[in-house]
Amino acid sequence: MGSFLSSLGFTKSKADSNLYYKVEEGNPVILLLYVDDLFVTGEDRLIADTKRKLAAEFEMKDLGMMHYFLGMEVWQSADGIFLGQGKYAVEILKRFGMMDCKAMATPMASNLKLLCDASSDPIDVTMYRQMIGSLMYLMNTRPDICFAVNTLSQFLTDPRSVHLVAVKHILRYLKGTIDYGLKYDANQKFNLQGYVDSDWAGSAADRKSTSGCCFSMGSGVISWFSRKQSCVALSTAEAEYVAACSASCEAVWLRKLLSELFDLPLDATGIFCDNQSCVKLSENPVFHDRSKHIEIKYHYIRDMVQRGAVKLLYVATDEQIADVLTKP
Repeated sequence: MGSFLSSLGFTKSKADSNLYYKVEEGNPVILLLYVDDLFVTGEDRLIADTKRKLAAEFEMKDLGMMHYFLGMEVWQSADGIFLGQGKYAVEILKRFGMMDCKAMATPMASNLKLLCDASSDPIDVTMYRQMIGSLMYLMNTRPDICFAVNTLSQFLTDPRSVHLVAVKHILRYLKGTIDYGLKYDANQKFNLQGYVDSDWAGSAADRKSTSGCCFSMGSGVISWFSRKQSCVALSTAEAEYVAACSASCEAVWLRKLLSELFDLPLDATGIFCDNQSCVKLSENPVFHDRSKHIEIKYHYIRDMVQRGAVKLLYVATDEQIADVLTKP
């Protein structure tokens, strides 16, 4: 398939090996390939021409406008695109006997601190892992459960009843938010920007912090993560700095992908952070007493700032979108 697409003038993306693109008469055609499924987007005329050439070479079935892809439901209209996994969420609830449960307003209790609690009863490890795995796939369109799922995935080795209760809390939240998803409005500006945040020493087990980040284009988020940091931070600024490094890595990859697809000059990508010390640290190449111990790899953010790829910008805490990815 790859060689045939190349013969049609498509270029394989360096940022994503399943993505192919070409430009005809100034108009981009983008094709995404996954095993034996593919979809193509661009001008109607160019889409039709691409499908005709593919059908002449391969046995294929044209399913028309995309409505369902890899477990994700797709609604397209003149107003924009909506991505959701409502059917999959219902399947999860049915599979684990939670279809008739009482809905909860949040994915996790706000005061919950989880440990490897040996005093709590052991549970079925396989079932717990299946629940977490199902929720991880649901995160493809549900960044609102990202922090809760990331936290509970840290107990896959020896889950206890206290952890099962917390997972069922997520399922109860899903019961009341089945129709949630991602909305991308039409005719929005091509503007990539990110938000990054961290808690500080949020893990009760080892006092490590959590990094949370999301990137948006137009009206919707296109990338996000919530992950535990690998080192113990000595201050809030250091925890935010470590998180900002992870965010800059994601920004560089997104910029690479977008520059391939659309061949547009990109200004420095703004990443909003609610810690002014972290912002200053990213701009200052001098090592100070309070920062000289920070591992070298985390100074990648400084290099990207100096190269003009990203820039950290201050945002007030109450406007920090990534906050939902770092705490209950």
